[in-house]
Amino acid sequence: MEDAAAVVPIRGLFETHLTVRDLDRSIAFYRDVLGLTLAHTVPSRGAAFLWIGAAGRAMLGLWSIGTSPLSQRLHFSLEVALDDLVAAPAKLRSAGISPRDGDDPLVIGWMPAASVFFDDPDGHSVELISMLPHEPRPDAGWIPYRQWLTAWAVPASPTRR
Repeated sequence: MEDAAAVVPIRGLFETHLTVRDLDRSIAFYRDVLGLTLAHTVPSRGAAFLWIGAAGRAMLGLWSIGTSPLSQRLHFSLEVALDDLVAAPAKLRSAGISPRDGDDPLVIGWMPAASVFFDDPDGHSVELISMLPHEPRPDAGWIPYRQWLTAWAVPASPTRR
């Protein structure tokens, strides 16, 4: 739906929430490893809120489920600069985190965007993503970034940028 046809034009996603088994461990992961800023905790509810980027722009909520046998594996992505994305696999490995697809980001050709995927301490799928300044190539599928650059990347037209 285009903005003009929307009942309420959406500007972006402000927050998302995850359930976690160990709130303190998850706070440490998102604060110390991914650099999010702890904004607020509600101990009586087993909840914590972290700013993503500048305060007031986007937020991640963490909710403790303790020892509950029920949990979901969820997915979300965080936008990063392309240079940081390319360096991310090595930096994640140095922090003890294994990127799921090795040392080269994956490119999603139809967008196009480069991504690095890994799991948080509760098994949630975290994606670091950077849109690429190239024309979409749906026929490329999902391919390693280096392969994209050498065989698929076509600079975007000025109207796409």
